[in-house]
Amino acid sequence: MDEPTPAPGNDGRAPGSHALFRLFGVPVRFHFTFWLMVVWLIFMGSEGTQSIPGMALYVIGLFASVLLHEIGHALAARRFQIQTTEIVMLPLGGLAKLARQPNPSEEFWIALAGPMVNFVLGGALLGWTYAQGGTVELSHWRASTDANLPGRLAVTNLVLAFFNLLPAFPMDGGRVMRSLLAAKRPVEEATRLTARIGSVVAAVMGLYGLLNSNFVLIFFAFIVYVGATQEVMATSAQALMQGATVVEAMITDFRTLQHGNSIRDAADLLLATSQQDFPVLSGEETVGLLNRTALLKAMAAEGPDAYVAGVMDREFAKLSPGMQLSEAALRMGESGNCALVFEREKLVGLLTGENLSEFLVLRKIRQARGSAQGPDSGIE
Repeated sequence: MDEPTPAPGNDGRAPGSHALFRLFGVPVRFHFTFWLMVVWLIFMGSEGTQSIPGMALYVIGLFASVLLHEIGHALAARRFQIQTTEIVMLPLGGLAKLARQPNPSEEFWIALAGPMVNFVLGGALLGWTYAQGGTVELSHWRASTDANLPGRLAVTNLVLAFFNLLPAFPMDGGRVMRSLLAAKRPVEEATRLTARIGSVVAAVMGLYGLLNSNFVLIFFAFIVYVGATQEVMATSAQALMQGATVVEAMITDFRTLQHGNSIRDAADLLLATSQQDFPVLSGEETVGLLNRTALLKAMAAEGPDAYVAGVMDREFAKLSPGMQLSEAALRMGESGNCALVFEREKLVGLLTGENLSEFLVLRKIRQARGSAQGPDSGIE
């Protein structure tokens, strides 16, 4: 799977994940729940006739297949000059996060690249299995052995490829479907149509799972339904931000702290205002940003007499008033929930996730009223 917008986090990475290495320059992070799946797979394999090294090889091969799938997305995105900010390994697969939303033609090839990697791996492993005189049978899944390991990995890759090509979000097939539909209609409309198709897929999958008491299939149906909903919301937000700039959404009435202020001073300001993110100044120069979470942690760990200069974020996101709001939202996703807006090195505003959401809600209402009133309604 590939995701166009990075999820908010303190440093742009997925919450609950940690990096172990880089591959083709892309950080590969493992979510903590990934290791629970590894333990579960080893436990399930221990009930068969496979050796412990054989079980370990299967688990390694499975997640190597998923990782190569995501690398396929990343390399395809690179051909279109789209950076992959990170790859996150999750229990149910991987997630390649892209620095920007691809256009429909780019999305088609980027989304297709992942399953194609699995098709190639599956075909190569099948060829190796038959070249060695082996076979691939359904009974191998009930009686796993070291001898049928290549065949099982071949089938695993083919299943991954076909499953990811289902025309539903968050699978790659949903993105392929959207890119094809977007060739003749707006992206938002194509997303909604693809989401409806995905909802039908989820309903069929869930009903089949209920009738057969297959709770894994029911869980996947739930993931597909949630993925469709989230994709529609994300695409609607992108459409609402189209043409808008930072100056239209930023907060201009805000309070600041001085780097010599204490955590107690910051806490008093937090209580006295509705603001949760405070620029920290040294004289007239902006040197940091203190958010509510960092403030509370500092209060608990260091006490109210600690200085804000010791706990503020010095690597805050900087925006300009004329920057496109869609680009600003990506910057915020990489650095956190708040960004500071500067005009000629002067701090002129804040852009937070909360006021960005409020701006989008108000813009949607204005657009809806404008559509209802007609082109000559005079509504701004």
